[in-house]
Amino acid sequence: MRQKISDLANLGPQSQAMLEAAGICSVQAIYDLGSVRAYLQVKQMNPHASLNLLYALEGAVSGQPWQTVARLHKTSLLLALESMAKQYK
Repeated sequence: MRQKISDLANLGPQSQAMLEAAGICSVQAIYDLGSVRAYLQVKQMNPHASLNLLYALEGAVSGQPWQTVARLHKTSLLLALESMAKQYK
C-alpha cells in the first residue's frame, strides 16, 4: 500500500492538499524534490503558505519534529530558500 503524504510526520491533510495542488502527489516526490524546492512549488500555487510548511517538510524528510527544525535549521533553510528562489525568477 502506498504511503500518503499526510502519513508523514509533521504533515496532515491540509499540507497534503497544498502539496497535491502544486503537483506534488507522492511521498517519493517530496524526497526527490527536497523540502526547499517542494515548498517553493507550493508557494507558487499558494502565496499564503507559511514557513511552517517548509519546516514541516524538512522535518518529514529528516525525521525531526518541525519545531526542532525551525529552532535548529531555520537559518540554513532560509538561506537555501533565498538562493533557490533567485533561480526560479
